[in-house]
Amino acid sequence: MKLTVLGSTGSIGTQTLDVARERGWRVGALAAGRNLELLEAQVREFRPEVVSVAPEAYAEARARFGEVRVIADPAEVATLPADVVVNAMSGLPGLSPTRAALEAGRSVALATKEAMVTAADLIWEAAQRGGGRLVPIDSEHTGVFQCLTGEHLDDVAELILTASGGPFRDGPADLSAVTPEQALKHPSWSMGQKITIDSATLMNKGLEVMECAALYGLPLSRVGVVVHPQSVLHAAVRFQDGSLKGQFGPTDMRLAIAYAIDAAPTGMTRPGDVQGARRGPEVAGHRGWPLTGTWEFREPDHARFPCLGLAYRAGEAGGLLPAALNAADEVAVPAFLAGQIGFTDIPRLIERVLNETPQGELTWEALEETTRWATARAQELTAGVRA
Repeated sequence: MKLTVLGSTGSIGTQTLDVARERGWRVGALAAGRNLELLEAQVREFRPEVVSVAPEAYAEARARFGEVRVIADPAEVATLPADVVVNAMSGLPGLSPTRAALEAGRSVALATKEAMVTAADLIWEAAQRGGGRLVPIDSEHTGVFQCLTGEHLDDVAELILTASGGPFRDGPADLSAVTPEQALKHPSWSMGQKITIDSATLMNKGLEVMECAALYGLPLSRVGVVVHPQSVLHAAVRFQDGSLKGQFGPTDMRLAIAYAIDAAPTGMTRPGDVQGARRGPEVAGHRGWPLTGTWEFREPDHARFPCLGLAYRAGEAGGLLPAALNAADEVAVPAFLAGQIGFTDIPRLIERVLNETPQGELTWEALEETTRWATARAQELTAGVRA
């Protein structure tokens, strides 16, 4: 197995390399941003043929990495020959490499939810055009994928994603005084700062609902969320006959990563085209994980966590609203982490942007234009809150 890993210095990227190390997979190419210290260690260990870095880090990377080919375009890396391209780049910068890889006929294990959230129809068109295949990495979507293996989409009544509920699932009732330090203390998962804050607001679950509908070709009304504090059940499928099928496991993203890579070569070319995969050997010693304890499930509190409802609203509207939602959140979360706005200002700012977003046909050009506009508008609103 030969991998290309985009976003290799981030949380999913480093865990992907953990799996590659354990499985003995070859890593042919890496794409990172500006963290050259970690990238240099990865280059020494995995000896890729090509690395990509941010343009401002290009000269230093050329000096550091000797004979390794260095480029400044992750989309070019994504098209290189590989059995699987793992796209773990965060945010909208991961869109272009996803498109490029699929148009080049590559099998993509996708951890960049923004691709399906903002541009699902365009991404599926790229897969059809180039013959690429796609499998999600997120534990919830990989869980749904596993539950759908061997089933028929016509028999599905509902896809169910679980949420830990984040650090504020049990209080306080008033979230206006929440600090970044409190919001970054996720009770179940170890993740990057952006996704951890999105989990605290439940925006991450809203984005996952939108991604899930796009991946499996079902309307948002048939994608539900339940709060499950123990984070043992990652996803479930409710069938028309009333039966439920769930995917359980420990809170270790390496399991989802390994399965997605195994499944990617026979992955989806269109929504819901699930074929499953042969599983590889044990990952991270989890075969002895105990199936014990008490599990609870509850409905999410939409009043305390309005970001979830905003995501449903944008997803149901479709078109360019998902891009505006995503862009506004990309501004609001760093502003909160920097102390410029409060925790409850995050959904207020996003709602203002959604209310002002002009609707139109989804094209690559319109997507870029809407993202620029929504980013600028969110920055203006952030400045207003700060003032």
